[in-house]
Amino acid sequence: MPLRIELLEDGAVLHCILARPKANIIDRAMVGALRAELRALSNPITRTILFSGEGTNFSFGASVEEHRASSVKEMLPEFHALFRELADSGRILIAAVNGWCLGGGLELAAFCHHVVAAPAARFGNPEVNLGVFAPIASIVLPRRLSQGAADDLLVTGRTLEAAEAERLGLVDEIAADPVAAALEWHKRHLASKSAAALAFASATARRRLHADLKKPLEKLERLYLEKLMATHDANEGIEAFIARRSPQWKHQ
Repeated sequence: MPLRIELLEDGAVLHCILARPKANIIDRAMVGALRAELRALSNPITRTILFSGEGTNFSFGASVEEHRASSVKEMLPEFHALFRELADSGRILIAAVNGWCLGGGLELAAFCHHVVAAPAARFGNPEVNLGVFAPIASIVLPRRLSQGAADDLLVTGRTLEAAEAERLGLVDEIAADPVAAALEWHKRHLASKSAAALAFASATARRRLHADLKKPLEKLERLYLEKLMATHDANEGIEAFIARRSPQWKHQ
């Protein structure tokens, strides 16, 4: 299974462990497993969903192979549906990040209410290096960071060390044991509160972000599938990455 599940704090925390080390790629199987857990989540006392990665990394991101033109039309809508379902879950989301947190992994972490990172964690949206862009990050990062900081990450594809990520607002806390620190944050700030009240508080606080997961994201998805994937460079960048060679851009 691509996902391991733990119920912690007497059921108040659903711990979702991305379990395909070392990369913990968020492919369609992983997305499907996460969405199945959300559909099965019925315990009313579960306040928090905690995400972490098995092994030394959080996630290298979505599957590059599934970004090929032959499969991206199925993959991308399913990946975006995961975020809509997380928004509708009524739970507080926490990411505990070790090692590399890239691409779709960064999008998942950045979508969370609280992000705890190990001192050696690294963050980045390298999609532009493959000739593509990151729809979810394009919506989430300008809200979590400043517009300038989001622009920087999305157009350069550069990576951040944990300290810089914290300074920019992508990371909320740095801790040697991110999972333990995340659970402590839950116990300190959430455990005594009504799960129903938390759901309403989150939904209202994030109402504009959640609204952007509907029509605006649908427009970005169409832009990606209908226009970006019609370019030479998007397909070349993906194939070059898979073949481990330098891309030959035509700038079109």
